Amino acid sequence: MKNVLFWIIAIVITLSSAIYQRMTGPTHPYRGSVEIAGEEISIRLIRSFPRPTDAPARVKVENRDVDGYFRYKRYPSFDKWDTIPLVRAEDHLIAYIPQQPAAGKVMYQIILEKGEEKVKLSEEPIIIRFRDDVPAWALIPHVILMFAAMLFSMRAGIAAIFKERTYRLTIWTLATFVLGGLIFGPIVQKYAFGDWWTGWPFGTDLTDNKTAFSLIFWIIAFFKIRKNPYHRTWVLVASIVLLLIYLIPHSLFGSEIDWTQENMQ
Repeated sequence: MKNVLFWIIAIVITLSSAIYQRMTGPTHPYRGSVEIAGEEISIRLIRSFPRPTDAPARVKVENRDVDGYFRYKRYPSFDKWDTIPLVRAEDHLIAYIPQQPAAGKVMYQIILEKGEEKVKLSEEPIIIRFRDDVPAWALIPHVILMFAAMLFSMRAGIAAIFKERTYRLTIWTLATFVLGGLIFGPIVQKYAFGDWWTGWPFGTDLTDNKTAFSLIFWIIAFFKIRKNPYHRTWVLVASIVLLLIYLIPHSLFGSEIDWTQENMQ
C-alpha cells in the first residue's frame, strides 16, 4: 500500500510539472482580452510556428466594422517596423507574419481599429519563433522519455527520503534521461532548428544546458549507489535538482538567428 501511495505522489508531481511546462515558456501562446466598440475580444496569439508558410495570428472579431493592421520586424535586428493590414476571414482578423528560416524570430504587434478607436492586443510586441516540423517518431519518444525520467526521479527521491532501495529507480531514471535528453533531444533539435546541440559550449540554449547540468547529478548518484544500493544523499539531491530544472520554462534562451550580425543583415 505504501509503495502504491509513493507512486501516486510521484505521478502527481510529474503531471503537475508537465502541465506547468505546457503553460509556461516563451513559445506558449500569449493570452488576454481587450475591448473595442463594446465587444470583448479574447486573445490567443501564437509564439511558435512550423515552416514553410507565413504564420497566421488569428483574432476572432465578429464586428465587421472593426479592422486593423499589424507591425513587425525581425528579432533581434536593426530592421525598421513594417506595417501590413489584417486580413478578414469571416469572423476572424488574421495577421500573416512573414515566415523566417528555422530559429528565425519576428516581433509583431496587432492593432485593431474602428473609426478613431485603436486598441493594441498586447502592450509589448509578441515574439514568434519559426521552426521546421519534427517527425512524430522523434518527438513522441522524446516527450515520453523525458517525463518518464521525471517520474522515476521523483519516485527515487521519495525512496531516498523513506530509506528504501534506490538502485533500480536510479538506473531507470538515468536510462530514460539519457535516451530522452541526449539521444532523442538532439534529434528533435536538429529537425526543428538545424543543430544537434545549442547548449554549452556551442550556445546558450537553456534546455540543453539544464539537461546536461541535471545529468551530472544523476551520474554521480549512479556511481554512489553502485557501492551502496541504499545510498540516499546524492539520489535525493539529483531528484531535487531535476524537479527544480523542470520548473524552468521550456525553450528559454533557445535557438535563434541573430540578425544584428553583419553577415546576417
